[in-house]
Amino acid sequence: MIPTLRILIHMGALQRLFPLWLIGIGLMIAFWTPWLILALVYGVLMQFFVEYVMHRFLFHREPPQKQGPFNALYRSHIGHHEFPLDPEFFTGDDHWFPVRFGLASLLLQGAILGLIFGWAGVIWSAVAIFAGSISAFAFYEYCHTLAHLNVPKGWFGRRITQTHFAHHFQDHHATFHVSFGMGWIDRLFGTAHDKATARARYDRKTLMSLGMDPEDLRLVVARKTYGLPEMPRMARGREKQA
Repeated sequence: MIPTLRILIHMGALQRLFPLWLIGIGLMIAFWTPWLILALVYGVLMQFFVEYVMHRFLFHREPPQKQGPFNALYRSHIGHHEFPLDPEFFTGDDHWFPVRFGLASLLLQGAILGLIFGWAGVIWSAVAIFAGSISAFAFYEYCHTLAHLNVPKGWFGRRITQTHFAHHFQDHHATFHVSFGMGWIDRLFGTAHDKATARARYDRKTLMSLGMDPEDLRLVVARKTYGLPEMPRMARGREKQA
């Protein structure tokens, strides 16, 4: 647990979100009403859905043809799949994105609920997004980091690792949830892990590069850009066998 928390403490996104989380907790204390518990729960659930949607549709989108946008996607996610044990690629490099996303969500939902409920609606929105969503996001980062670290793990850590590594090393088209207990979201949207489907899709050569040929020029350039080896280990092994 300590190695995982040590990495979380140094994550830029969590450092920038922490003041907003404190604001959310402060609002709960200052304007306490049992209704704020519902706002908190809503914020948590909303973030778990955001986690799934962003992972599936943003990070696993069709790779851009132009090198600049491709490099950005590589840094935010493809590189993490090619080098899953490198802590530098556990998260993307835009540590302000979660802050901008949270503030934009507050403006949108606060405006809607503010028109309906006045200041109470704005407070409920802030609690939901700042206290609920940020708490869920921190939990996601904890689960994700724990899954990728080579440290002693209890039942909780082993379960997370087994589930998430099915996405990395068996079928990258499925199991987009990471947070513990959120497998129902994948089942809801039809992307739960299926052993038979995973075996049918499995391609050792392209698995870690999300279906791309590991010698694709875009990948080669992106690896050089970020100072990484020329080819991931699994792909190198396939080349030697050939």
